[in-house]
Amino acid sequence: MRKREYPGVDLFRMAAAVMVIAIHTASLSVWNDTADFMITYCLGRVAVPFFFMVTGFFVLGPYLAEQAGKKRAAKSISAAGAKSSTSRSSARLARFFRKNILIYLGVTLLYLPLAVYSGNLPHSIGEALKMLVFDGTFYHLWYFPAVLLGLALTAGISKLSVKAAAVLSVTAYVIGVSGDSWYGLAERIPFLDTVYQGIFEFTSYTRNGIFFAPLFLMLGAAVSRVRISRSACRLGCAVSVLILLLEGYFTYTSHIQRHNSMYFALPFVMFFLFRILLDVRGKSPGGVRDCSMLIYILHPAVIVAVRGAADVTHTTKWLVDNTLIEFAAVSLAAWILSYIIQKIWRGHTVRSRMARAGSGKGGR
Repeated sequence: MRKREYPGVDLFRMAAAVMVIAIHTASLSVWNDTADFMITYCLGRVAVPFFFMVTGFFVLGPYLAEQAGKKRAAKSISAAGAKSSTSRSSARLARFFRKNILIYLGVTLLYLPLAVYSGNLPHSIGEALKMLVFDGTFYHLWYFPAVLLGLALTAGISKLSVKAAAVLSVTAYVIGVSGDSWYGLAERIPFLDTVYQGIFEFTSYTRNGIFFAPLFLMLGAAVSRVRISRSACRLGCAVSVLILLLEGYFTYTSHIQRHNSMYFALPFVMFFLFRILLDVRGKSPGGVRDCSMLIYILHPAVIVAVRGAADVTHTTKWLVDNTLIEFAAVSLAAWILSYIIQKIWRGHTVRSRMARAGSGKGGR
């Protein structure tokens, strides 16, 4: 039986990676700051939740289904058979942890020179742990500890109760939003201000693996189980996007934002958007998954390279000060670099397989 493909999800990976570049280059600020905020820092905030939902859909969802199957099997005579047939999802979850821990350690080493150059090294063990577990060892690397911690929390709590995991993830997100885009209101309440000051001792933002990641992981796991018509999805997405823009504009113009990664409307946008992407039929383009991850990982280094090249060639006025051109240059360069790395890696993999096949024949 052929494995089902999700071309809508795979194609949106690239769009999400480009949105992250737009966020880190303030792409439209050269044109208008308010427009830049509304498009880049409001609509563009769907990018990272999308990646969490992908993990929730492909990793957490099957794991939760497996756990539910084990609980049902424990009440039936065929418990042993059910366990052996559903162990694949647990193995996938374990592989995800191993892979992303290794990637996180690897990219931490990759960005160590830039961290030294920018003076972003921790000055104490406490700061080092804060960066490693919550903030990320470079400004975009917070995603890795967030997805690892969020997945560990949701998977662990779900073994006891999926409903408890869902309630806790929603509660954590509400706390997170109140410490992010709506912080200006929360800090006016002395008790809440004290609570958030305590939180910010351990993490710079509430956008992390405790307050941000769990809800989108759970949404990704649940989205395929909810039956809703395509027309209802489109209407729900349009309405929730409008509410997101209104929420973003209000919190932005009211100057109550501490950060702008979390909005109350964002989970609703993500649910309908992801459901729409799942319904796209066709064949997924090859290499998109790895390419989007490479673009996400490499783009800050590309930003530094582009700005350095502009400084050397005395083109800063055109290549950097014009943030739209900088965004385009970084996006193009990051894609080319990712494509080259993929080609080299695939060639190395093919040669390794051929070498193993050759040595195997020789052994016979």
